[in-house]
Order: sequence, then C-alpha cells, then structure tokens
Amino acid sequence: MRERFLDHLWTLGKTDANRVALEDETRSIDYGELMTLVESRAQQLRQLGSQRVGLALDNGVDWVLWDLAMMQEAIVSVPLPGFFAPSQLAHVVDQAGLDTLIGTPSVATASGFVAITDTSGSTNTRDATLWQRRGVSSLPDLPEGTHKITFTSGTSGTPKGVCLSSDNQLVVAESLAEIAASVEVRRHLAILPLATLLENIGGIYAPLWLGGSVTLPSLGALGWLGASGFDSALGWQVITDHAPDSLILVPQLLSALLTQQGDGPIGFGRFFAVGGATVSPALLARAEAAGWPVFEGYGLSECASVVTLNRPGEARPSEHRPGRVGRPLPHAEVSLSEDGEVLVRGNVMLGYLGDSGPAPTVWPTGDLGEWDGDDLRLKGRHRQVFITAYGRNVDPAWVEAELTAEPALAQAWVSGEAQSFNRALLVPRGDWVNDRQIEDAVARANARLPDYARVSLWQRSAPFTAQNGLATANGRLRRDALVNHYHTWLTSPVYPPADV
Repeated sequence: MRERFLDHLWTLGKTDANRVALEDETRSIDYGELMTLVESRAQQLRQLGSQRVGLALDNGVDWVLWDLAMMQEAIVSVPLPGFFAPSQLAHVVDQAGLDTLIGTPSVATASGFVAITDTSGSTNTRDATLWQRRGVSSLPDLPEGTHKITFTSGTSGTPKGVCLSSDNQLVVAESLAEIAASVEVRRHLAILPLATLLENIGGIYAPLWLGGSVTLPSLGALGWLGASGFDSALGWQVITDHAPDSLILVPQLLSALLTQQGDGPIGFGRFFAVGGATVSPALLARAEAAGWPVFEGYGLSECASVVTLNRPGEARPSEHRPGRVGRPLPHAEVSLSEDGEVLVRGNVMLGYLGDSGPAPTVWPTGDLGEWDGDDLRLKGRHRQVFITAYGRNVDPAWVEAELTAEPALAQAWVSGEAQSFNRALLVPRGDWVNDRQIEDAVARANARLPDYARVSLWQRSAPFTAQNGLATANGRLRRDALVNHYHTWLTSPVYPPADV
C-alpha cells in the first residue's frame, strides 16, 4: 500500500500539477512539485545513512515533506511531541535509537545531536535543521516492518512507543478518505499538532489520498499556548479565515471554539471529526445547533488511530446516545468479550517498542462497550469506573463530559470511589469565569445526570496538562496521577451542603 500511495502522489503531480497540496504561512506547494521536494529530502537522508529519525518541527509544510520522505525511504520516523520534558525526550532518543533528528538547535543539542546541515541559519522552529547523534553503535531491536513509532504519554511519566508500519497508517487513511469523499471534502485545516497520530493520518495522508489541499498553520498561529493552553479566539479566527471543509478536534477544543461563535450558523464545513475523549451529547447538540458538521469517532494508537466513526447521512449528532461512536471502518473487525470489553482485530500495531514476542492479532482495548444496532457504544473503561458508597457504578468520563459541555468549564475530573458523594476538580474556561458561573454550570450538568452520578462538591483547579503530568497530549486525564496529587483533598472529611 505504501508504494500505491506514493505512486498516486506522483500521478497527481502530472494530472493535477497546479492544485495546491500543502500550504502554511510562508509557502504553498502544488502537486506538481510535491514529490520532487520529497525526493530531495529523501536524498539527504540516504546520504547520511539515516535509519531512525526524530521529527521535531512545528506544524508546517516542512513537517509533511520530511515525513513523506521517510515513508518513501522506509526509514523509521519518530514524531516528537513538543510537550515532552527533557527527561522524556532523552528516554525516547535512547529507547528508539535515534541516529538523526530534524528540528531546532534547542531540541537537538539538549539530546546529544550535532549539526550536519542548516538549511536556513535560523533557529525558527519551522526551519528544518538536520542533526546526527554520534556514537550510535547498535540500534535497539524493532518489530519487523516498523516505519513509525508514535509515543503516548500513557499512565506514567515514561512515554510508550507504539510501532506501526506504513500500511497500518495508510489503511486507516484510505478508509477515512472514502468517507470524506462522500461529502466532497477538498480542503483540510490541521489544528492539532502533527505529532498527534490522528492528525498525521486523518489530516495529512487522507486528504492527500483524495488529491485535496491541507493548510498547516504553525501551532502558535492557531492559538496553542505551550503544551496545553489554547487561545480559542485566535483559533476561531484562523478557522473562519480558512473556512475548511474538514477539521479534526478533541472535545475540549470543540467546546472552546463554540464559545467564540456568534449567533449565526458557521456557514462552512463538511466533515468535522471529534474524538480522543468522551464527548457529551449536550456538546454534540450545541455543535449541531451552531451548524457544525460534527461526527464522533473512536480509536487508539495501538490500532493506528481510528477504529469506528459516525458517518454523514446517518443519525444526527443530537440523536446520538451517550458514547455512540459509529460503525467500524472497513479495515477493522470489532467484537466484545464476555465481560463487554471492546476487542479489535485487523490493523493492530506491530508491538510496543522494547517488547519482544510476536505481533498481536487482537487488541483488548480496556474499553467497555455494547452494540447499538450496527454502531459501537462505549460505556467506560475497566479501571476508571468507580463504585460509590451506595454500590453504584459510575464512569467518571461520562460525568466529566457533561460538565465540560458547559461553556464555562474547560476541564473536569470527577472522583467518588467508596464515597457517599462525588467530588470534582474543575478548570474554568478563563479568568473571566467566577465561582457563581461554575456553580450554575455544575447545576445544569447535574440536571442531565441521575442522582448517583451528580457532583456534590467541587473545587477550582489549575489546568491538567502534559507538562504537570496530569493529562496526556490529547487531553486524556491521567487518573492515577490525579489521585496521587490530590489525595489529601479526596480523603478530607468535608461534606457537601445538605441541599445539594
């Protein structure tokens, strides 16, 4: 499939030479020159004898050109998230055996690399600088066929490497391209970091497979503030300026951007995918009322991202039951174990970096589910469900999704294990949100929940981020870390008001 995809790009260079393939703030690349530029980068990597390359650039045209060059040469590509701490970056460099890095001096020198070429003489994060690491005598073993290692934050401070082949990624891209083609998607705007596997596959490979155009603003231009902050006003301005056909969103971004929209409908967009965390039906209903063509999906890195997805022309977002994430994509076979765990066959990863043994054929996701007709409906996770003092099972992600569907709340963490009431740490959308607004938001969310799932005690909190170790890059809460960090508050003998 890798050869078929690359041949297709070469063909588009002849049949659609003048169509824009990639653009950012500084340059625009059409299909006629795309693969020539990819080949020039591939030649540099061949000359260096690179085998495992870290890609540490900002979002932009160069990121994609280098990524495609590594795919062409079957070189192992390791996208490096900008939120990694120096200790995490050092771990990745050593564990993956990186011999080359494409990035800035600040990233490269801190990781033991020395400069080979500097294409611009600039330290701007969008200018590719090629670096090599001396003294790499032997490379750690990888599963056969590994062409990309995507690192996840996981539940500890040590990133976990998921090994994927090019075919793993392109099978998903082709499935997504078929869905996007059904609603004539031609222009995609990448707003997640390209080191995020979902944006890499769904926002780069899928649009290119369709012969579409991808716009790649820098993360700063999009409103990203460091590892986790997001200026929704700036992000909304970029989106409205470009009026894309497609976007890939996580729930937190969707909620933040909806707060920036005026009274009128959005007026553009054909397919906006949302996933990465539980999505509240109330948030989907808000998006639909505002004219957003939002479709919820489900996936995980171990299955090369997307596994199931709601499709255009099927149930309206507001008609979705909580957790309904659509039908499996054509490449994926989904089943349920006897205890309701979601199992995925087909297109499973080659293995984790550092693990020995054969590639898995079935992946136990750790998610609980049920079938809603042909659609998968998620019901929580094995480990995160807590049991109240009254013996009721509660999936905190469900409650958190209802809370963050409120415009005033950016993040929420709910806990109630063995407690007679549930507590929540709440991150307001901004400094403008006062306690009364938070109280009102909690009351509205509680009204949508059964009594055993409602929040009775809450406290304001600083954001949960990858940098402080309380969330992953895509916004998933690291629950064990939160429990440890807030243990005193969770166990303090404080009781909510009697009328709550």
